[in-house]
Amino acid sequence: MKSWILYKDSAAALKPEAYEVKRLIETGEKRGHEIEVFKPEQFELLVTAASERSLMVDSAVVDLPDVLLPRMGAGTTYFALSVIRQFERLRVPTFNTSLSIETVRDKLFTHQLLGRAKLPIPKTMLAKFPIDVGLVERKLGFPVVVKTLSGSQGSGVFLCEGRQNFEDLMELIRATQSNANLIFQEFIADSRGRDIRIFVIGGRVVAAMERRSVNDNFKANFSLGGEVVPFTPDRNAEWLALESARLLGLDIAGIDLLFDGDGYKICEANSSPGFEGIESCCDVDIAAKILDFISFRL
Repeated sequence: MKSWILYKDSAAALKPEAYEVKRLIETGEKRGHEIEVFKPEQFELLVTAASERSLMVDSAVVDLPDVLLPRMGAGTTYFALSVIRQFERLRVPTFNTSLSIETVRDKLFTHQLLGRAKLPIPKTMLAKFPIDVGLVERKLGFPVVVKTLSGSQGSGVFLCEGRQNFEDLMELIRATQSNANLIFQEFIADSRGRDIRIFVIGGRVVAAMERRSVNDNFKANFSLGGEVVPFTPDRNAEWLALESARLLGLDIAGIDLLFDGDGYKICEANSSPGFEGIESCCDVDIAAKILDFISFRL
């Protein structure tokens, strides 16, 4: 199987933190798979009604791979999405698809879809400047979570403990970037400093972990220094993860759940989930499972 990975860096410039890409390459080599890494800027697109080859790498026409594996997640730009769509137009299977990637990189749209399906989510508001602080307090209360519409690994997520803290942050944003797209979310106190990441591949839960903050941070991301321990999801957590991935069209997904009393609320979905943390605490080879799923699907 010849696979291409679409990533923010080319193969020659992979950084040490590119754990997942390196694991996929190493695992693929052991299984006889040919895996190459490209960044979006290496591609040239020619949109035409003819059947001629309309995708080039470094300005040269090359043989297309059997499969494309985008690994850019929330950092997927418009150009990168266009590249993925061109592969799809040329009938190269992509995991995940451009539509599902575009859907989950927009956190508000993700919650609109999950809310429409009556799945449990934190109450969420779209920010509109000038901010009606009274409305936010009445509908969501304080503390309140402030998020950018697109972000990953805990970036672009803030907790405002009280009204004054919230007003100060909004004033700073209004003064520096009044066109910023933000959402406000209900703070789920039961999940302060901890959450669950469930890894879904091909409609199956393959692993789950609980992430815990170690420095009183309300965010528990492994990439921010949080600790991780294996988690055995009950039927409710497993169903929420599988249903979220299905509704969002994700073949490969990281679904994050918040603890809420005896149940859970869905925090967000990731189209290119990291798996360094989950491989470090669970007896699972995520890279192998991804490649096995792709081989089976092809």
